[in-house]
Amino acid sequence: MDENLTGAIISISFFALVFCILYIYYSTRNKERLALIEKGADASIFQNNAADKKFNVLKWGLLFVGVAIGIFLGELISTTTNMKEEAAYFSMIFLFGGLALVLAYFIKLKQEQVEGHHLPKGQ
Repeated sequence: MDENLTGAIISISFFALVFCILYIYYSTRNKERLALIEKGADASIFQNNAADKKFNVLKWGLLFVGVAIGIFLGELISTTTNMKEEAAYFSMIFLFGGLALVLAYFIKLKQEQVEGHHLPKGQ
């Protein structure tokens, strides 16, 4: 089989798979929402408020900064020590990415305490 044909088949299959997954996700979500509304649930539970969107931006921003710091320190460690390059990169990326997410959680917790709200259990 020609390499170009194989690449085309793989590309088409990938995009078809992504389309199917998105279609199933959105159609199922719509059906669930309609069923909840028919049972009398308030439709406002499906809307995200501005504070949640701002927190998501903060969380993702901190995660990417943590990953960038991890990549930088992984390179620094791999060049200055005898540690294997893969171990240095992965350990630093996960360490600083995780620390960034923990920091985002504590920022959100502090914000909730200042506003007088409490996080629901499990979050």
